[in-house]
Amino acid sequence: MNRRRVGRSMTPLPLAFPAPNGYSGPKRATLLFLKRSPDASLAEVARELGTSKVAALRHLASLENDGLVHRAYRRGGKGRPPAIFRLAPSADRLFPEAYTQLALAALGFIEKLEGRSGVVRMLEERAQELRKAHGPRLGSPVLGERARELARIRDEEGYMAALRRPAPGTFELMEHNCPILAVANAYGEACDVERRLFRNLLRADVAVSHRVVAGDPVCRFLIRASRSNPAP
Repeated sequence: MNRRRVGRSMTPLPLAFPAPNGYSGPKRATLLFLKRSPDASLAEVARELGTSKVAALRHLASLENDGLVHRAYRRGGKGRPPAIFRLAPSADRLFPEAYTQLALAALGFIEKLEGRSGVVRMLEERAQELRKAHGPRLGSPVLGERARELARIRDEEGYMAALRRPAPGTFELMEHNCPILAVANAYGEACDVERRLFRNLLRADVAVSHRVVAGDPVCRFLIRASRSNPAP
């Protein structure tokens, strides 16, 4: 899958995890904004921080010197191309990884004993546990309310989730952080299990158009009412 820029979310939800290690205040806000909005312009960063472009550039330059922010230039148009900013790969270490090494070791042990199918069964059993745990929070008969509650749950779990409604009857769930990225890289089945979990929790059709594991800046899920559970 090619890298594509996707539209910014319209209703971001509060972040549930602590500030990136060693950063607070404007620098923390800058890191979190670039995580949600890769290839942001200086004006967009300044607007997010509620400060001047000069002050925003000072924070960006400091993070750039730390190796956490990458600066590029958007080509096209007349004059000097404007600068755009995104997180450098080294910034990934600042965001939640959900006990990645422990999870990988456990899955590797299961694979040795039971093969790849054993890993998939374990992932599916975990999904069933999550369905039972989160199901009571998604009991609304209204699809939009269920989708908003799922976005809140995912945000609480460190996925930096946000929801928007791009068209009537369609909801777009955007996840800007993948705490299980290393697991998904090793076991792509985890992404399929996750999509089925969403479908069961939402009682709706769920399609995936973007995946962080495939090189996209976000995981993007399109949610629509299913024929068996039409939207009220």
